[in-house]
Parts: sequence; C-alpha cells; structure tokens
Amino acid sequence: MADRDFAGTGLRRFRVDVGTIICAVALLQSLLLVAFGYWAAEKLVSRVGTASHKINHDRVEDNVLAFLAKTEGVIRSIADSPSVHATGEDGEQTAEMLWTMLEQTPELDSINVATDDGHVLMAVRYPTPAIRQVLRGPDFSTETWQYKRSPDAEGGDAKQRFATTAITAYRSDFDPEKRTWYREAMKAHGPVWTQPFLMSDSQELAIGHSLPSARVDDEGHTRRLVIDGNVSLGHLSKLVRIFGALGTGESALLSADRHVIARSDHPDPVRELGSPDTGVLGALHAHMLAAGKAGGADDMAFSIEHEGRKYLVQTSHIPHTRWQLVSWEPEDLLLGGLHRSVLWALLLTLSFLGIALFISLRLSKLVTQPIENLALVARRIGRLELDNLPLESSRVLEIQHLNQALDESARSLQAFRKFVPVDIIRQLVAEGHALAPSGSPRRITAMFTDVEGFTTISESMEADVLVRQLTEYFNLAAGIFARHGGVVDKFMGDGIMVLWGAPSDLEDAEYRACVAALELHAEMDVLNSKWRGEGLHEFRTRVGIHTGHVIAGVLGSSNRLSYTAIGDAINAASRIEGANKELGTRTLISQTTFEGLGGRLATRRIEEMAELRGRQTRMVLYELFGPTQP
Repeated sequence: MADRDFAGTGLRRFRVDVGTIICAVALLQSLLLVAFGYWAAEKLVSRVGTASHKINHDRVEDNVLAFLAKTEGVIRSIADSPSVHATGEDGEQTAEMLWTMLEQTPELDSINVATDDGHVLMAVRYPTPAIRQVLRGPDFSTETWQYKRSPDAEGGDAKQRFATTAITAYRSDFDPEKRTWYREAMKAHGPVWTQPFLMSDSQELAIGHSLPSARVDDEGHTRRLVIDGNVSLGHLSKLVRIFGALGTGESALLSADRHVIARSDHPDPVRELGSPDTGVLGALHAHMLAAGKAGGADDMAFSIEHEGRKYLVQTSHIPHTRWQLVSWEPEDLLLGGLHRSVLWALLLTLSFLGIALFISLRLSKLVTQPIENLALVARRIGRLELDNLPLESSRVLEIQHLNQALDESARSLQAFRKFVPVDIIRQLVAEGHALAPSGSPRRITAMFTDVEGFTTISESMEADVLVRQLTEYFNLAAGIFARHGGVVDKFMGDGIMVLWGAPSDLEDAEYRACVAALELHAEMDVLNSKWRGEGLHEFRTRVGIHTGHVIAGVLGSSNRLSYTAIGDAINAASRIEGANKELGTRTLISQTTFEGLGGRLATRRIEEMAELRGRQTRMVLYELFGPTQP
C-alpha cells in the first residue's frame, strides 16, 4: 500500500511540476509577446502620427510647388513669345498678353517686362489694377499708368475687361537696374527666384521669379529682356495656411538666409523680414541650427519639446528657390486617441491571457507533430528541393496557414529558378563555398545606348503603349547584341549597357560591337516605320562605344550580387554616349575602339577633341557610319 501511495504521489508531483513548467514558460512567453506587442503598437502609433503629419506637410508642399510651377510656366510662356517688348506696337500687344496672364494667375501681384535700355512694361494687380509703362530717358523716366478693372472681376468680354478707365503720366526715377528681380536675373543668366524685396508700387515685401531672354531687333542687334512675376508675401502666406485647415498643425516658409517669408501661425502676412526666434518655430529652428541642418537641402523629420509639449516636425527643401518648408503639429492632439486605444487593447489582452494559456496547453498535441513535419518540408525548401513536397493537413488554422505559406514559398522559388542558376547555387552551397563578391581585370568593349528625347515621349504616351514599345525595342536590341556576342549587363530605364569580352574572352570585340550598333540602327529604322504607320512615336537611338580595361565579375553586397563591370572604361563609354546629344550624332566611338576596327567600317573623326562630362582630359571621338566602300 505504501509503495502504491508513493508511486501515486510521485506521479502526481511529476504531473504538477510539468504543468507548472509549461504554464510558467507559456506565461513568460505570453507576457513577452504582450510587452513586445505593446511596444510595437506604440511604435506603430508613432509612425502613423509621423506619416499623418507628413501627409499634411506634403499637401502644403504640393501647393507651394504647384504655385511655383504655375508661376514659372507663365513667365516662361511670356519669354517664349516672339513679340514681347516694352514699347511700340509690340508693347501694346505685350500689355494685352500680360494683363491676360495676370487675370489667369490670381497668385501673382504683377508681371513685368524690362529691356536692357531701361524701358519697363508692367501688369499690376495691387494696390491699383493698371498697365504701368516706364520709358527710361537720359535724365529721368516717364511713367504712364493705364488704370483697369480688377483682373479678378468676372463678367464682360475680354475687351471690356482690358478697357482703360483712367490714365496718368508723370516723371520718376524708376530704373529697372536698381530692382532686385532685374539684377538677380541678369546676374544668374537664367531663371531665378529672388530674395524678398520691397515692391515699389505697393510697398509690400514680395518675391519674384525672373527669366532673362534675348531678342534680335530689326537692325540685327541682340537685345536682352527680363520677364518677371512678383507675388507678395501676403499671398504666399495663404499657401501655407492650408496646413492649419487640414489638421492641428502649422507651417512656415524660410528663405535661404533663414528669414520667415510665410507662416500660418500668425493671421497677418509677413511685413518685415526676421529670424524665427520665438514660439515653436523659433524652438525648432534653433534645433535645426544646433544640428547644422537649417537651410539644408535634405528633408528631415524629428520631434521637439517646447513649453512641456511635444511637437512632430517635418522639413523639406523647395527646389530652385533654396527655401525650406517647415511644419509642426502637437503630438498629443494628433495621437492622443490612438494612445488610449493601445492602452485599452493592452488591458483586454491581459484579460484573455489566462484563457489563451489553457487553450494553448490543450492544443499542444495538435501542433507538435504537424510542425515537425512542416520543419522537414522547410529544410527541403532550404536545400531548393522543391519538387513533390508533401502537404500537411491540420485542423489548426495557424498550421494550415504555415503549410500554405511554405507551399507558396516553394512555388515562388520554382518561378524564381528561371532567373538564377539554381543548380550552380545548390552545388556551391552543398560544397561549402561562400557566395561572395569577386572580380578580375579584363579588356572589354562597352556600349551604352539611349533613346533620344525619351522623357518627352513618355510624358505624352499611355503607360501600356509605352511599355509595349519599350518591350519591342529591348527585344530587338537584345537579340542583335546576342547575335554579335554582346552580353546585356543591365537595362537602365530606356538605356542599355552591353559588354563584349566579359564574362568570356571575345576576339575582335570592337568590330562586333560596332557592327551590332549599325545593325541596331538599321533594324530600328524598320521598327520605326512600323510604329509610324500605327501613329506611335519613333525611337531614335544614340550609341556610345569605348574599349578599355575594367574589373569584371560578380559584384555587389554580400547578400545581393550580379555580374557586371566597373572602371574608367565603363564611365567613358557612358559619357561618349551622352556626347551624341551635344554633337548631334547617333553613334560615337573612342580612339581605342577605332584602332580595333582596322579601317573595316567607315568613320568620321570629330575634329575637335571632345570634353566629356566628369573627365578632366579630352578624348578623340569618331562618328560611325557603316562598312567601308570597296
């Protein structure tokens, strides 16, 4: 009896001990999972807040960029007009055009045209709508103001809206050469967004977009114009105030010299230029100064604390202007509700933890064996043994999902085997070889191709049509290169990089590459004729070829490799292809490639040694035509 009791006691203690261990381990794991889940949820909430804040920031940025693009487009359109002038008959036509542009662009306060002899023609919205003409004389300027209806008024035909209601004229000392927008455009020799300046007519701070333009007069002399559009900082502030309308944040625009030019946290527009030294804007600007990021070209996202409150901050650089857009939003207003939801979720999770522990013990026997079987399947997948994998059916949903995931992984790897040499990889892994970057010196001939004006073509075509044309083009080119021993290294947008002499040595690589280029042009003429009949854009291919020594082999990171070639010869071939655009040619080859041809193909030496972008030494280039005449 004593023995049986002892045995029963021992068995009972053993069961209790094992149950305790299982419960303790399960509880520990569950608590760790809960803690990790809570931490991950908080991180997710933080990311959601950052993303939400960035969305609002991007909307403001999009409005600013749209305004800049619209203004630049208006000024560029005026500059491209052949009859723009500030005086004479052309001046009358220009005045009508400026007024029409002012009506169509309510963001602009004035549009100006100034000549290099001091004459100016302006369409002014504020403070008084008018056409303002300034004729510069030796001693003074004569200003004529033709007052108009407001360009924002609706109704009436175009002639009525342009009708003059009153005219005044007087002498003044107005000189465009003393105006910021004129000086900065002349100094930049190209389009420029000016620093803030004081508009002479409205006495308000403004910024302008100026563009110099050249004209040849009737006497054959080149005259220079400056076309400018000005917008007051008051109008600019309306663009950034959209942030506050979208949520609980504010935004501001800072100039290149760190002055506030527009902000949404003040109802009044900026009247005086100053540094953001107070409030939240001052605190975050001080943070950027301390980090050395104020006025930088890099976008930033960070958080700061100001007066006991945490703010999410996003900055971005506005291209072409050197402005910096800054937005900030209180974290508690943006994420307070999400934080409370996460806390309630944590409490509910802990409440159901005991039930989950009990269920996990009951289901353990339904899990262990199927998991072991799935582990064997996973090992076979790891060895890339993907054929005839056994399926493991189970009533446990998670195991069924795992089984489906392994099956999908196997099917994906089966498809992936078409892109990589699986047999070689399996052999290297089985033999214990490390798949690591390696390379060796080789003498190769490299070719770069590019489709002329592809950006313009792509913007005017439907995506599916463009993809179809590119596929036909790449299929044609790849087939030609393969016939002549070339290896396509990579496709780069509309361009192709091709190697002759790598990975295997190739005799007469220069000649093969040049013949392939000529055949590509011939075949493209046929393909372009077909596209022309279908009403599609034609592709005009430019080619650059160079021969030299490179490092060729399996290159890349330790976990992502590809066969390619690097070196000065590759860079030179790319630059030679780019020289076609400057020289107006289709196929250019280097001196080294030319020497390898041995006179078998017709060429033309470019008389002036070409200066290739990014290279200090000039190169002798030849234009390739075709086979030499017998």
